[in-house]
Order: sequence, then C-alpha cells, then structure tokens
Amino acid sequence: MIAGITGEGTEVAALEAKGAVDAGASAGLLYPSHGWLRFGYQDGAPQDRYRVVYEESGLPLILFQYPDVTKATYNLKTLLDISAQPGVFAMKNGVRNMRRWDTEIPLIRRERPDLQVLTCHDEYLLHTVFDVDGMLVGYGNIAPEPLVEMIKAGKDQDYSKARKIHDRLLPVTKAVYHRGSHMEGTVALKHALVARGILDHATVRSPLLPLGDGAAEEIHAAMRSAEPGLVN
Repeated sequence: MIAGITGEGTEVAALEAKGAVDAGASAGLLYPSHGWLRFGYQDGAPQDRYRVVYEESGLPLILFQYPDVTKATYNLKTLLDISAQPGVFAMKNGVRNMRRWDTEIPLIRRERPDLQVLTCHDEYLLHTVFDVDGMLVGYGNIAPEPLVEMIKAGKDQDYSKARKIHDRLLPVTKAVYHRGSHMEGTVALKHALVARGILDHATVRSPLLPLGDGAAEEIHAAMRSAEPGLVN
C-alpha cells in the first residue's frame, strides 16, 4: 500500500508519514509543499523535505515530479539529489514536457540505475512506456489488464504491440483524459469505474463537479469498445 503524503510543512508531512506507517503503508508518495506551486522553492528545500520525512518516519519514499508548467516541478539537479538520498527508491514522473522527458530520463537512468522509474502520464503512455519500470496512473483503476500488457511491450521495446494497445485504448483516453481540465478526468474516471461494475454510481463531492450531459454515455461507449467482456 502506497500512501500519499501531502502535508504543507515538512514536519507535518513527517507526522503524516508516521501515521501511514502505523496504518500499514509500505511506501509513501511525497507531494511537493503546496506553496511551491505558486511561489517556487528554495534550492535545497525539496531535498530537505525528503530527508526529514524519511528520517523521522522510516517510510520508503517515491519521488514525485510535478508538471513542467508548475513552479513545483523539480529541476534535474534536484531530481538527481533526491533520488540519491536514503529511503528514496522510485520516482513517479509526470513532467508532461516530452523534451524534458527525452533529455532527463535517460540521464537519470544512467546516474541512478537502481531507481525505479514510473510514468504517471495517463495521456502520454505510448511516449513514456519504453523508458520505465512501471506506471503509477489513475488509468490503472479502469484498464489494468491492457496497461500490464503495455508495460511488458515497453520493456521488450515492442513498439508495434504497444501501439496496438494504445490505439485500442485511445477512445477511453480521449473520453477520460482529453478534457477541459485534468480534474475532469477524475470525475470521468468514476464513470469508467461504473462502466466496469466497480462502482454503483459516479457521485462526486465539491470541489469536483458532475460532467455535462452525454459524458457518461460517451465514457461507457468508449469502455465497451476498448474492454469488451469487462464492461457491464
């Protein structure tokens, strides 16, 4: 079980990580401090956050790379520093800038060969699957079977197979993730879970809002086309 550690202050995050350990978590996904999204971070602050949280909790940590459009995205030096620290065993990379991905991931692979690299690019899986050990994506809730196949194809460097899976899932990708905001994808994800019979309804709470008319039908149709036999 991986716990999301989201506390604003470093000491608060460390307390949250301790609670996760007590609850049985085996690892923690450590989010950037929220204030960094707006104001950026001081050099060395992210490294200190990971150090303190691990030292005070003992919870193994996953480095979380935020999108390049935010001020909480880590530069390459910060990524390399954190990934060399005790307790950090993996990176969930969601930089969403393929120039940075193509430049930085090979270098990180070379410099940190023991670091597990996980993509969280739900809408860019074909581009990123050939460089990773796995995926840490919301998409895995609704289509785990083809994504496992896609990971294997990526590790085998089998573009043809990965492309076929991508094309098969493309209606779902569009219906769930190609929306006005990525947060709408969270709501759409619930509709896809209803389509699979995992949830009974797609009710959301504020600040999430229901999708517009016709969205549920669109998502259910996309799921049926991509996952025959798995959709109610």
